[in-house]
Order: sequence, then C-alpha cells, then structure tokens
Amino acid sequence: MKNKMKLSIVAFIMSFVMVLPTFANNNIKLAHPGSVYLFAYTPENLSGRTGLQFAWSVDRKNWYSVGQNYNFLYSDYGRWGSQKKMIAPYLFKAVDGMWHCVWSLNDKDGTFAHAASKDLISWGRQSYPVVMKDNNCLKPIVSQNNGIFAISWKSSANATNGLFAVTTTDFVKYAATKTIQESERVDLREAVAIAGIVQNGTVNKVSWDVVNDLIKAEQLVAYKNQLNGETSKTDASRFASLKTLNATITVEASQSKKISNMLTGVFFEDINYAADGGLYAELIQNRDFEYALSDKEGHDKSWNSSKSWTIEGTQNTFNIDSISPIHENNKHYAVLKIAEVGKGFINEGFDGIALKAGEKYDFSVFVSNLAGANTKLLVRLVGENGEKYAETTINSNSVNWKKYNAVLVSNKTIADAKLEIVPQNIGSIALDMISLFPQKTFKGRKNGLRADLAQTIADIQPKFMRFPGGCVAHGDGLGNIYHWKNTIGPLESRKPQRNLWGYHQSMGLGYFEYFQFCEDMGAAPLPVVAAGVPCQNSGTGGAGQQGGIPMSEMDEYVQDVLDLIEYANGDVNTKWGKKRAEAGHPKPFNLKYVGVGNEDLITDIFEERFTMIFNAVKAKYPEITVIGTVGPFYEGTDYNEGWALADKLNIPMVDEHYYESVGWFINNQDFYDKYDRSKSKVYLGEYAAFLQGRPNNIETALAEALYLTSIERNGDVVSMASIAPMLAKEGHTQWNPDIIYFNNSEVKPTVGYQVQKMYGNNAGDVYFSNDISISDTSESVRKRIGVSVVRDSKSNDLIVKLVNMLPVSVNTQLNLKNLGVVASNASRTLLTGAPDSKTALPKTDTIAVNEEFSSELPAYSFSLIRIKTKK
Repeated sequence: MKNKMKLSIVAFIMSFVMVLPTFANNNIKLAHPGSVYLFAYTPENLSGRTGLQFAWSVDRKNWYSVGQNYNFLYSDYGRWGSQKKMIAPYLFKAVDGMWHCVWSLNDKDGTFAHAASKDLISWGRQSYPVVMKDNNCLKPIVSQNNGIFAISWKSSANATNGLFAVTTTDFVKYAATKTIQESERVDLREAVAIAGIVQNGTVNKVSWDVVNDLIKAEQLVAYKNQLNGETSKTDASRFASLKTLNATITVEASQSKKISNMLTGVFFEDINYAADGGLYAELIQNRDFEYALSDKEGHDKSWNSSKSWTIEGTQNTFNIDSISPIHENNKHYAVLKIAEVGKGFINEGFDGIALKAGEKYDFSVFVSNLAGANTKLLVRLVGENGEKYAETTINSNSVNWKKYNAVLVSNKTIADAKLEIVPQNIGSIALDMISLFPQKTFKGRKNGLRADLAQTIADIQPKFMRFPGGCVAHGDGLGNIYHWKNTIGPLESRKPQRNLWGYHQSMGLGYFEYFQFCEDMGAAPLPVVAAGVPCQNSGTGGAGQQGGIPMSEMDEYVQDVLDLIEYANGDVNTKWGKKRAEAGHPKPFNLKYVGVGNEDLITDIFEERFTMIFNAVKAKYPEITVIGTVGPFYEGTDYNEGWALADKLNIPMVDEHYYESVGWFINNQDFYDKYDRSKSKVYLGEYAAFLQGRPNNIETALAEALYLTSIERNGDVVSMASIAPMLAKEGHTQWNPDIIYFNNSEVKPTVGYQVQKMYGNNAGDVYFSNDISISDTSESVRKRIGVSVVRDSKSNDLIVKLVNMLPVSVNTQLNLKNLGVVASNASRTLLTGAPDSKTALPKTDTIAVNEEFSSELPAYSFSLIRIKTKK
C-alpha cells in the first residue's frame, strides 16, 4: 500500500520516549516490562455504541486505558448511527499469530461479526455469517484446536435459551450450526475495573511491544486530530506576531509533466431535493400519484398517493385507484367524483409553483372519462386568493386513457402559484401524469432541466458529470438498488421508487436526461451502478450491506450493466442503441467511464460480485474505463482492502471519498505525492472541507482551493475530482455544506462554488514544478500558501493559481523565465474575504506581467492569473 504519512508526523512519533504511566498507589515509574496483560472490551454502560477498546496491566490489578475512550475497531454492521453496535467482543490470538475478534451485533439477528488483524491496529474485512434463522446470536466465544475454530454463542429468541456452535478453518466457510451443551463452552471473559467502572472482556498476555505500538498508534491519531482541528478562529494567537510576508516563486520551465485535463467535474446526487423539485423542471409535485408512506418509512402519514393534492367543494371527492392504470409501473391514479361544478382539483407544487410573466408553460394530463360522457376541464394557474395568472381548457372525449396537451401563458411573475383543474361536468373522471413544464428549459429540451440551475452547473465548465448519485445508486437494501432501465422510455412507463434520503424519485430525470445534460454541457458522462450490493448503511431488507444480489441473479444484473453501455454507445441497430435513438438521440453518447460501487464495505460478498461485473465489462468493452471503489474514507479497512482489490484485478481507476475538516486539507497537501504512479489512477469522487456548523464560507472554500493546488501537482495520478454534494433546496436539505443552494425562484451559488468555477474554467494539461521561498520559514506558514502553475495546451495560456490562507498579505515575486511569456498584461481573478464570509464573489481585473513580476496575495485569498504565451 501507499505510504502517505507526513514526514513531520513520523518525526513526531519517532521522537516519543515512552514512559509508562505512574501507578496511583506508589508513584513509581516502571521500566519496560517484558510482557503485560491486555484487556479488550467495549464499555457496557454505552450499550455497544462504541468500538473495541484496550487497557493494560502488569499485575492484573491496576489497569491503564490505551487512550481516553479510544476505539481501535468499530462494527460496520447496521444502519447509520445507533444500529452499528459492538457487543461483548471476544479477542483471541490464533496459533499463527493472527488476532481475531468476534462480537454480537444486536439481540435480533442470527449472525455474529468477525474481523482479524496482525497488530490490533489495522483490521481486515469484517464478515457477518448468518448462523441462525429466526433466532439471535449473543456473547460469541472462540476456541481453537488443530487449525479448526469453534465459535459458540447463546440464543434467547423464541424462548430457546440454547447454546449453539459452528466450526470454520478460515472464517469464510462455516459448518452447519449445531446445538451444544454448557460443558462444551468455556467463556474466558473477565470482569475488570477500568477507571472505577467494571467492564467485561478478554485478557491476553502479550509482549510490551504490542501495547507500546497501540499507545503510539493512539497518540499518532491524537496528534493528527490536533493538527486537523486547526481553524482560522485561532489564527490570531497562532500568528500573533506575523507581519506581511515576502515570497519568491520560481517556476521551473524544464520540469514539467503531463497531467489530466479532467480534474474538475461535478457529481450529481439526488439528495436535498436535487432532482424532483430541483434540477428536473417539472413543476407538479406527485404528478403520478405514486408517493407512498414507504418513501419516508412510515414516519410521515401525510406522505401518500394524495400528497400535494386537494379538492374543493363539499360534495366533490377524490380517491386513489389502481384498478386500470396507464402502465404497470405507474399503478396509481386519481378518481374525481364531481357533484359540484366549478370547484378545483389543486396541486401546490414543490413549495409553490414559480412563474414568470410572459413565459409559456406546457401542460399535459392523461384523462379517462369513467362515465363515458365528454368532459371539459378548465386548467389554470392561480394565487393564494384565487388570482388567475393563466388559463386554458381541455375537452376530453375518451373512456380509455388519453393524453391531452395545452399551453399556459403566465401574466405575472410569482413564486407560489398553484395548479387548478376545474371539471365543468358532473360525473367521474380519472386523471394521471398531470404535468406542467416551463418551455424555457436548459437548451430548450422537452422533459428538460430548470434553465437557471442547469446553467449554473454548466458555468463550472465541468469536464465530466458523475450520476445518478452515490448512496442513491446502490440504494437502501436490495429492493432499492437504482436500475437504469426503470428510468428510460415514456414517462408513464418509468418506475418510480423511494429515495433513500427520505423522499420520492419520479425518475422523470432518468438516464437519457443525464446523458443529454452531459452532452449539452460538453461533459463526459460517468454513470455509477451498484456493485451487486446495496448501501453499507442500508436499513431495509437487512442490517447494512448484508448479502448482495443472489448469485443466481447476478448474470442478469451483469447483463444490465452491459446493456447500459450499449444504450449509451451502441449502433441504432442494436437493441438498446435503438431505444436511445427512439428517445431522440441516434448518435452515441460516447460513454468512456462506468463507476461500479460506491463507498461499499469491501467484503468477500462485494468482491465476488464486483469481479463478475468488472470482468464482463473488460471482456466485452475493453475501451471502457471501470472505476472501482475504496470505501468512504481516506484510510481504514475499506480503503486498504479496496486498494488491494484494485491491485489484484488491475482496476484502471478507483474512486476515493473524504469529507474532512479544514485543518485536514491544510495538513494533507502531500496526500498523493507518494502514490505509486504505476498503479490505478484516482478519481476523487467526493470531497469537501467542513467546519463546525457546516457552513460554506471563505475558509472552507480556500481550504479546498489550497488542496486543489496539490491535486494539480498530482494530476498524473489523480485523473478526476468532483466536490460533493452539489445541489440543495432551501428547506429540504439532508446534508451540508453544498455548493449550490436554491429555491423555486433563485439560485444561490456559494463561495465554494466560485472556487470550483475558477478551477473548471482554468484547467491545464501540463504542470510545471515550482520552488517557493518565504520570508517566514515556519511550517505553519508554509502549508497555508498554495501554488500551482499549469499550461492549457489548446490556448497555450499559462495559468497561475495562488492561495493564501494566512491572516496577513503576501507580496510575491514570480519568476516565469523560459515559459514564453509575451503578454504585458494578464487577467487576474481574485476571491477574498473574511474567513466567515458566505457572500464573497470573485473579481476580475488586469495586471501587468512579464517574465518576472510581483503580485500581492491579500489575507485569506485565492488569486488566479491567466497569461498569454507564445505558441
């Protein structure tokens, strides 16, 4: 694996002189003992909501915790938060020297957890073998004999209170579960007082070096956390004596390298109402009457097929029926029984319907005249007090489902209109797929995107777009995995589903629309498909990423992935290429990348299914770059196991994710410096800097800008990067910070968005090494100044990016000799402000330049200078 530990941190740790804690009863410092006792436990008073902790003792009487409530291993089983429990861990050492830990997960499921480690610090894959049906698995223990491990446990469900066991040689394959007697089970857990609280766990005798390594590992984490906790709030004291600095930056013309020109892209996930009610321009909420209680897991009783719809008139009613739907994928529709003419059937839209004066809106509806007589419908857009903004009529003349279209022209600009359908005849009618679209969508596309929001994304000039999401792609449980085939074709035939972020996906924004949006922006499409497993935090159909698509169904799923590539790139004579052409796009979408998996647990179950998909794509479409996954963090088990799998399969690119503190981005600018260039390339698919309270401000934006200078420096191993999340509707956010906030009438790009736009509009494909000399040589100063110099080969422009995260200005002298500078003036874009500013905007001016020139970097600023050079 790659060693990315900072030299400064290594030096810090190597400088430790380990002095054992002082015993409370004698105040004598001990010399290093040859061996000690190691106690492994989880605090029982916290109900399993922590991880594996350690304490050590020389005499089994006086115990010392390794760190303060420090966890060396967490359980990954279960949903986000409190479901992830480690209960009654049992730690033992096998005869081959490998440490193994088993533990209970809850009092319901018939499975235990297992993980193994060579050093108790780095742990391998977790597994959760299902060993009981309709019963639980409590307090597992392990014994070993001649290479065979026997795992036994208690079960209390169904009033059994029995003892059971399985055997294994590798913790992968297990013998059948059998009943055992109490005499066959010896639980070696002990009760030990830690800080005055009695805990239960296992005691193993180990060499002092084992404990010393644990202590150093915990101290290393504590030191890194201290560094990563740095924010601008302490800059006044950290840099109390710091004055304006001078810096000389020498760019080495002879030291250049090719880098990716796709380092700035965007990641679209349907979170925070990013799709329906957001980017997707449909103005009617619940147009298909397919909202369901299950969308919100039953927590909101008003969230059902009638959501957002009301009917006026004391004698009028409407109900939801499913006897004779338009399509089997769109089962529900509204049945109106009209006894009082002139009263409306009203939709409130998504927090209202935003209209613009003079603009046209396409209305459509499927109608079935249940009584057989012709029906006239008055369709209008109205205000809270009945003001009319637009009106038209539709005459329905069919008993069978028939689609009708009309155009409404608004006479007013307003943010909170409503749609009103007013039947003009007594009787019963059925309505479905009631739709209202602005004609002015992005690029004028039918079933298109909200123009201002899409344009804001396009203005970044992203080189690619990842879609339809991360967690959304692999879903909440197997039944919620996102299937691309459900999202194409006529809208009434698309299959909506629950969004795991707690709302509804109409699938009106489907794969065709995603591909079309990418093409309209000039961005490469990067679809993500599930790797045959659901989200590791699933709460539906199992606890977490348990199991996967049954192997008997995996061939069909693999074919779905292959069909996706054919849909994007296939000739019109192919089955799926023909469907693309029928949708209005006979030319291929030129798909080059497919992401497989997202932040998954790298388990044996995952590896088996991912490998099937990877090999199938590689065999049929070798030109496609498959992007693997290495978990949700920049370190840890999934990261290590994901990279090991990438090495094993020779995966061309892997997707790394990390959401970290501002201090982390400041202190880890060398993260990719030591990556092995001969191995997989990196797609940094999700990243963002955060502060307490999750604001998007100058400080977080500059931390990202600073880090991106290092991404450009490592653009020969990092191929693509996309910040996340991208979109968030005000009042409907599940995650902060985001880079673009919006409501029905306004788009509100953040300071972080401005950084992405500055990088996206100023990409290069050649990187030049540089040397920087600063009048203050302290590490805390140096790491807060970022420099990147690249060339755009198309224009031959030289692009200089300078980031200053210090509270003082920096006078820079730039040396660009032998780089072909011919212009005497250059464009400079400057983004600066107080660290907590959320409204700062970049300003562009012209500055004088030459082969050598000076430029001031204001405190807390990002400067971008674009210089013409000779071709």
